[in-house]
Amino acid sequence: MPRDPALSELPLPLFAPAGEDEAVPAPLTEGAKLPSYIRDHRKRLRERFLHGGAQAMPDYELLELLLFRAIPRQDVKPLARHLIEVFGDLAAVVSAPAARLTKVPGVGEAVVVELKLAEAMALRLARARVLNRRVISSWDALLDYCHTAMAHRETEHFRVLFLDRKNCLIADEEQGRGTVDHVPVYPREVLRRALELNASALILVHNHPSGDPSPSQADIAMTEQIRLAAEALSITLHDHLIIGKEREASFRTLGLI
Repeated sequence: MPRDPALSELPLPLFAPAGEDEAVPAPLTEGAKLPSYIRDHRKRLRERFLHGGAQAMPDYELLELLLFRAIPRQDVKPLARHLIEVFGDLAAVVSAPAARLTKVPGVGEAVVVELKLAEAMALRLARARVLNRRVISSWDALLDYCHTAMAHRETEHFRVLFLDRKNCLIADEEQGRGTVDHVPVYPREVLRRALELNASALILVHNHPSGDPSPSQADIAMTEQIRLAAEALSITLHDHLIIGKEREASFRTLGLI
């Protein structure tokens, strides 16, 4: 089979050199076309996505679609596969800190922007499904939102969901960030903010980066402090959710509230 001349003219390294913005197509002259095998592969992936949806595609192919704009002049399949290998799955890649992403060869600012944009859009979509809606009737959507926001964080984050008299979510605010196994929580600040928002009820949420959502004794003690302080102000603590990698723990379900 005759060799495509474009292949001999365009070097396609596995990853871009470290520190170089991979979105800059330096090897191509102005107006040069992509090699046909890359162009056809991208076309096929887009068509599969449009006709079959995301369900028909593995994680690395969805990641390829994200990387097309960031790296317009290279085959991005090797990088997509490598990112999945390093971080574990697509969700972990998209939510990984920029500092960790840029340690992967071939990942520069353009790739980080695409991944962080995807993360921000997923988070806003999940949040829109629960904001100003009754929590009880949209509990599954609320859990999806909490997992989207917190399941893949590498340090503990603590947030409070503030509810009105109808148990509709009126605000969702991060109250603190900590280490891999601890986050500082200040009950006085939680209740002060609840009064400012005229909230009638609360749901506490934090994550366990270890993946195991089982409550610790410190979690139980802190929750009881907030419950008692809220009760004194006629504010109800509905639940405390601990988000793990694959599942969550509910204090109410466990009989801890």
